[in-house]
Amino acid sequence: MSAAPDIAPVIAVVGPSGVGKDSVMQALTERDPGFLIQNRVITRPQEAGGEDFTGVTPEVFARMQAEGAFAMSWQAHGLWYGIPAEVYDLRKGARAVLVNLSRAVLSEAQARFGDLIVLSLTAAPEVLAERLAARGREDAADRARRLQRAGAALPEGLRRVVEVDNSGSLEATVDTVLARLQPESV
Repeated sequence: MSAAPDIAPVIAVVGPSGVGKDSVMQALTERDPGFLIQNRVITRPQEAGGEDFTGVTPEVFARMQAEGAFAMSWQAHGLWYGIPAEVYDLRKGARAVLVNLSRAVLSEAQARFGDLIVLSLTAAPEVLAERLAARGREDAADRARRLQRAGAALPEGLRRVVEVDNSGSLEATVDTVLARLQPESV
């Protein structure tokens, strides 16, 4: 990607549970400080671990939503997720702002953010199963449900989609992502 624009694009990082979205996002910011991450607010206990997020109760989330604290919000896996409105400020000096989004809200994100790039991460089914088991957040039934949804298609009408397989090393994935985000190949 070239020098930071006045308003940076939002890169929606999507993919099935266990594909490594948060690891890829963190590695991209370590490789290029022009990439910034907008963390999510989730109705999940903070101590649940995993990604870097702000955990709130459903009541606090509803109050934040009513007060306009989110650029967008959605429900998935029995939880509420919100992208704080601060994402608009982050876009003013970054090369790009990375957000972990649900595939189901990509059309809305494209409408809200305009300059949206979808980074769709994939991985082999056995890799996903291994990673889900290793993180220990879900029981066997929930892992099975998440694995069944792994092949869900992206919505129609997305303007810029970059698909990268993250079955191998994180370094190789980041190299591929950076190469594919170059303006001439997006």
